[in-house]
Amino acid sequence: MTRTEHRWLLPSAPADHELPGDRAGARRTARDWAVDIAAFLCAAGVALPALGAVDADPATPDGVVFADVLITAASCCALWLRRRRPVWVAVALAVVSAVEPAALGALMVALFSLAVHRPFRPVASVGAAALAAAAAVQPLLRPDPASSYIASTVIGMLLILLVISWGMVVRSRRRLLLTLRDRVVRAESEAALRAEHAQRLAREAIAREMHDVLAHRLTLLSVHAGALEFRPDAPPAEVGRAAGVIRDSAHEALQDLREIIGVLRNPGEGDEGNRPQPTLATLPALVEESRAAGARVTLDNGVADPAGPPAATGRTLYRIAQEALTNARKHAPGAPVSVTVTGGPGDGLTIEVANPAPTEPFDPVPGSGQGLIGLTERASLAGGTLTHGPAPEGGFTVLAHLPWPADAQPPSPGPG
Repeated sequence: MTRTEHRWLLPSAPADHELPGDRAGARRTARDWAVDIAAFLCAAGVALPALGAVDADPATPDGVVFADVLITAASCCALWLRRRRPVWVAVALAVVSAVEPAALGALMVALFSLAVHRPFRPVASVGAAALAAAAAVQPLLRPDPASSYIASTVIGMLLILLVISWGMVVRSRRRLLLTLRDRVVRAESEAALRAEHAQRLAREAIAREMHDVLAHRLTLLSVHAGALEFRPDAPPAEVGRAAGVIRDSAHEALQDLREIIGVLRNPGEGDEGNRPQPTLATLPALVEESRAAGARVTLDNGVADPAGPPAATGRTLYRIAQEALTNARKHAPGAPVSVTVTGGPGDGLTIEVANPAPTEPFDPVPGSGQGLIGLTERASLAGGTLTHGPAPEGGFTVLAHLPWPADAQPPSPGPG
C-alpha cells in the first residue's frame, strides 16, 4: 500500500454540520438520557412558577389556566424530540411562547440544544423568530402585571441571546476537541507510515548488502570448483583444501540466503560489485576513523577471536557501532564514547555504545530517528535484539545482542 493510499485511510475532520450526536438516527446513551431528564426538569422548574402566577391572578378564567397547563406540559414533553428534530422543535416552541409565558423554559432548552447541534445559519434564523415571538409578541399578548413591556422585552431578548451564545460556545469547544483528536490520530498515523517506510528502506539496504555477500560466496565456489576441474591431477592435500573451502563457502552462502528470504530488492538498481564487507575484525579501524574525526572513543573488545563470528553477525555488529558513533558525533559532540563488545560461541555477541550528556553548548543537529529504526530492523532480521534510549544518569545508550551459534563456521578466506 502506497503512502497516498494510506492517506485515504486517515480519519478526516468532521464537517461543520456533522458532530457526534448531530445525526437523527443516533441512539441515546446513558449520558444522553441523563441530560434529557435534566433538561425536562429544568423546563418544568421554570414553568411551575409562571403557572402559579397565572393561577394566582383572579382575573384569569379557569379555562385559560387549564389550557396553560396543557400547553406547558406539551412543550416540556416536546423536548424529548429535540435530538431528532432540533430545528422543528425550536420553531414550534418559539410560536407557542408567543402566547404561553410558561413555555419560555422549554424554549430556552430547545434553543441551547439547537445551537449545540446545528451550524450558525439555522440557529440565527430560529433565534430571530424566537426573539420576535417570545421577546416582542408575548409581552403584548400576555403582559406581566409586575413589569413594563420594555423591561419584559429586554429581559426576554437577553435570555434568548445568552442561551444561544452559550450553546454556540459549547459547539465550538466540541469542534476544537474533535480537531485536536483528529490531529493526534493523523500524527500517529504519519509516524507509523514513516517508521514503516524506514523499515522497508532498511530491508532493501540489507537485501542489497546480502546480494553482495552471496555474490562473493558464489565467486569463491566458482573459483575453487574451476581449479578442481582444470587440475584433476592436483595433490590430495590441495584437493582437500579446495573442497573444504567450497564446503565452508556453501555453508556461509546458505546462512546468508536464509537472511535474505522475504526481503525484496528495489527493481532497476544495478549491482554495486563484490566489495569487501565489514566484520567484527574491522571494528578497530572504524574506531580509529572516529578518533581521526575528533571523537573521543574507547574500544573494549572482549571477544577472543574477532574473526570467529559468522560474517552476517559481524557485519550487523559493525553497522550498529557505525550508526551509534555517527549519532554520538551529531547529538553529543565532544562527549566521550565507549564501545564495549563481549560474547563468544554459544553465548552470542553483545555490543554497547554509550556516551554521557555533552557538557559544552552546541548547535543541535535535527534527527528523524530513522537510523535507529533501521538498526532495530537489522538486528531483528539477524535474530537478535536492539534497545536504545537515554541513560538514567544522562547521555544515551545503544545496546544490542546478536546470536553466535556454538557450531558456527568461521568466515572463509578469499581466493588466492
